[in-house]
Amino acid sequence: MSARAVADHGLDTAFLAAWTAPAQVRMQLSLRLASWGMAAIAEDVELIASELVTNAVRHAGDGEIRVRFTREARGVLLEVWDACDRRPVRRRPPGSTAAEHPLEVAAPEPYHDDGMGGRGLLIVEELAAQCGVVPTGPRGKWVWARVAL
Repeated sequence: MSARAVADHGLDTAFLAAWTAPAQVRMQLSLRLASWGMAAIAEDVELIASELVTNAVRHAGDGEIRVRFTREARGVLLEVWDACDRRPVRRRPPGSTAAEHPLEVAAPEPYHDDGMGGRGLLIVEELAAQCGVVPTGPRGKWVWARVAL
């Protein structure tokens, strides 16, 4: 893991794509939010970070992921990068219908064999004020979430 503080005392951190990365990221974000006096949004930010970092680790293979965390005027911006070009897949909640969730993507990816995966983005969308995906060249993507105070 390597980290450097950015101008607003945010983070721009690289992690090995290991299953320990989500806990490491949550710890760093928790400390940063406390120092910024933003404890009110800590639980939401940490849950979003867990989902985004876990997805990045799943898709990064043996490579690295990056995490950028920035303080904004009315909240924070969390961005997670991995080298996989595939966009995140959002699945319909169990027991729901297409009429209830018409924009959900129901087709499972190979790692969703047990039917348990693919719903983390629903959590992110529910907790974040905004979220999205930005492809990067020559490969990879940033998945981001903005959380408001």
